[in-house]
Amino acid sequence: MSLIYKKTKIMVKLKILVVEDESIVAKDIQNSLKKLGYVVPTVVASGEKAIEEAEQSRPDLVLMDIMLKGEITGIEAANSIRERLGIPVIFLTAYADDNTLGKAKMAEPYGYIIKPFKEKELQTTIEMAIYKHEKDSQVKKERDLYHSIVENKESKDSIFVRADYRLNKIKFEDIFFVEALKDYVVINTSDNIYTTHTTMKEMIRILPAKEFVRVHRSFIVRLDKIFSIKYPDLVIEGKMKVIPIGGLYRKELFGRLNLI
Repeated sequence: MSLIYKKTKIMVKLKILVVEDESIVAKDIQNSLKKLGYVVPTVVASGEKAIEEAEQSRPDLVLMDIMLKGEITGIEAANSIRERLGIPVIFLTAYADDNTLGKAKMAEPYGYIIKPFKEKELQTTIEMAIYKHEKDSQVKKERDLYHSIVENKESKDSIFVRADYRLNKIKFEDIFFVEALKDYVVINTSDNIYTTHTTMKEMIRILPAKEFVRVHRSFIVRLDKIFSIKYPDLVIEGKMKVIPIGGLYRKELFGRLNLI
């Protein structure tokens, strides 16, 4: 049965890079993976080629022999791939001694298979590795999200936003509107635009409720920056940006305005 997993919203086959310097063994592994339903774009025989191919093809997982010919060992190649690309690695080896295992652990692999192995063992190890990597990625994403916006506890009139590899202080009075963009939000101020990794829900929590209102699932505006309203749109002053008003948010918006 073909193994698939959910990547974004599309079900796709796992792409696996095989790194093995014994051609017969490499061919057997490649055939087993294809039989199990995986995609094997190529097989390489050295640590140098493994790093190069991982950068080019961006596989979902790497099966790496520990003992490789050449200047770079499988462990060193795995370290480089993990640090530079964040791709999970499973080690393949015929050596199960404590010394080899100790060195392998330093590369933080997602699995360890002793050769020779059965196809079921290979499949189970791959599935567990992918599952663990997805969970680790989710935790990292949530951690990054938590640190994307830092409340300025010394002041009630500003926040610090992580963008362009630094923390930027933004005064609430300078924000015209906030726009959702997939996993990010774009904060539009009087003289700049900041894209940061957070959610609209978090922005609503942080922004002063008396000064800001959500007018659409993708937009939060500062009330005193609204220039005009002609439903189903409003215009932001200065930038003259036209922003849609969502039906679910219309009542709250009009309830916040001083209407005559």
